[in-house]
Amino acid sequence: MNHRSKPAGAAGPGTYAECFRNDLISGFLVFLVALPLCLAISISSGFPPIAGIFTAIIGAIVTTFISNSELTIKGPAAGLIVIVAACVKDFGGPGNENAYRAALAVGAVAAVLQIIFGLFRAGILGEFFPTSAVHGMLAAIGVIILVKQIPFALGVIDPVTGAVPSAPPLKMITQIPHYLHEANPAIASIGIVSLLIMFLWPAVKNRLGVLRLIPAPMIVLLVAVPMGMGFDLLHAHTYELADGSYPLGEQYLVRMPDRMFGMFDEITTPDFSVLTQMLAWKSILMFFLIGSLESMLSARAVDLIDPWKRKTSMDRDVIAIGVANLLAALVGGLPMISEIVRSRANIDNGARTRFADFWHGIFLLLCVALIPTILHRIPLAALAAMLVYTGSRLAHPSEFMHVYRIGKEQLAIFLTTLVVVLLTDLLVGVAAGIALKMVIHVSNGVPLRSLFKPFLEVQDVNADTSLIIARESAVFSNWIPFRRQIEQLGLVQRRNLVIDVSDTHLVDHSVMEKLQEMEQQFEQEGLRFEVLGLDTLRPLSTDAHAARKRGLTRVRRITVVAGESLQEWLLEGFCRCGISGYTIVPCFGAGRKDLANGQYHPGDNIRIEIIADTTVSNAIMEFLRQEVHAEHHVTCCVENVDVVRVGDFAPLESAHLQPLHN
Repeated sequence: MNHRSKPAGAAGPGTYAECFRNDLISGFLVFLVALPLCLAISISSGFPPIAGIFTAIIGAIVTTFISNSELTIKGPAAGLIVIVAACVKDFGGPGNENAYRAALAVGAVAAVLQIIFGLFRAGILGEFFPTSAVHGMLAAIGVIILVKQIPFALGVIDPVTGAVPSAPPLKMITQIPHYLHEANPAIASIGIVSLLIMFLWPAVKNRLGVLRLIPAPMIVLLVAVPMGMGFDLLHAHTYELADGSYPLGEQYLVRMPDRMFGMFDEITTPDFSVLTQMLAWKSILMFFLIGSLESMLSARAVDLIDPWKRKTSMDRDVIAIGVANLLAALVGGLPMISEIVRSRANIDNGARTRFADFWHGIFLLLCVALIPTILHRIPLAALAAMLVYTGSRLAHPSEFMHVYRIGKEQLAIFLTTLVVVLLTDLLVGVAAGIALKMVIHVSNGVPLRSLFKPFLEVQDVNADTSLIIARESAVFSNWIPFRRQIEQLGLVQRRNLVIDVSDTHLVDHSVMEKLQEMEQQFEQEGLRFEVLGLDTLRPLSTDAHAARKRGLTRVRRITVVAGESLQEWLLEGFCRCGISGYTIVPCFGAGRKDLANGQYHPGDNIRIEIIADTTVSNAIMEFLRQEVHAEHHVTCCVENVDVVRVGDFAPLESAHLQPLHN
């Protein structure tokens, strides 16, 4: 089997033996990131801390030999915290052995579904979900993670049971002032210092030479563990501060085996008797759908930044994750996915093949088997700070701004999904986002019959090129059969493809993104992929991936009247602004100043007319204000006009233009 799919002419990473050193080093550095995150995710999910380590070890070792995803790191992920924690809560809550074993049974059955999913080559179903709804779901998960970790970070836990306050996410947000008031100062200091490190380390590490290789989570541990030792968290006691008495003890530390190789005593088996309850099957569906979707999205994202542009088989990767999830569930582990943050760190650390993931798992195994008592000294507040940081990245304001730039309708879908998830659960939230998107599509003129079925016409252009004409619509809900046609005709039969969308009512944002991905995939295979007709559709925003709708597009017509002697200078300035064309008409006339002075004899002038979009129009106005009006008398008029083919007036790069006098 050739494990290195790469574009023609591209240098490969080398053999596995040649890549050994790079993969070993990257595996060790990823292990430093994964160790605290696996513990944090497991605790936040309501599982024992070591469960996350079980998952990462099994995922790293097993999937290396099944999946062909070369640079993804498999393990527990923050995106699954919400569904796992909800499952544990449904069956009794954190700390309840029966709830833990019930969740393991749910994970095992969901893993079997993932294996079947991959065997039937259904990985492409991940393409169905609209991008904005997925990002809205992830943002909601980020908010939930963030607010759920605040009590841990502040030490607001029951001193006897170690339980933290739990409530619906929106209610917990309103309770933040109360958590601050009830904070344990010593524990809160660990949490706040850890949080500052997580946010500040990325900004300063590049100035620190070789220290920049140490990931922020490991810096947190290097600071938080000594702080915990300073507060003597291994022994139960109280301290007085500002007329208050606060407890300290092992309840604020990670619970781990107390002896070498004690990890094997922690192995727990599923309780399959819960499968008789409908509640279990709802969780199974959540584990299966959300876990598979997140994993496929992550694997696809990693493929795009793989230096050697290798392509992951989504079906094979889902099978690998399903097998690893099944084994993990049988011994007491969390569900896993292809994790994007650790995968990105893997690439940044110089990994070349899938064995970097393997080595990161081996290092985790050695660590938890040989030094579990050291891990017991990690404060829970430090792990909570890491997850607060992770949640803030998922729900960062930049995510909202990015979606808004793509289009207001995308922001509506994003916010609807986010809010409904916070009010109900993930499945209902995603379903609400999908339903809203379909309503928007119908309101934009998409015929009901083409919501799920693309109307395609295939023509042969020449011996090696085919044309696919899309009619009525190209939207997320009919993309899967559309994509299958593209893959069969282009990638399987090795033909160049031209896609004509000029006869559609709408090409939505999801399809715009996926067409670009297909273009990159064809390029990697040495084939040509071209999309025609987008210039006949009106973009709903200025973003390159904005949805495009049939109809006239609003642009600006700029009319400039000036003396004939200014013609060449004005045109050079307009070209620098990016105009795509112009019309010049000689004309005669007199202006307001001339008439006021009694000069009625018409002078020699030119009339320049330009059609441009808002960006170019604004650049022209700035050029006229800054460089022209101060010294020359020029009349300018701007009006809005509608055009059929907006692409005819797309800005040109000024660097491609030569001075007119040359």
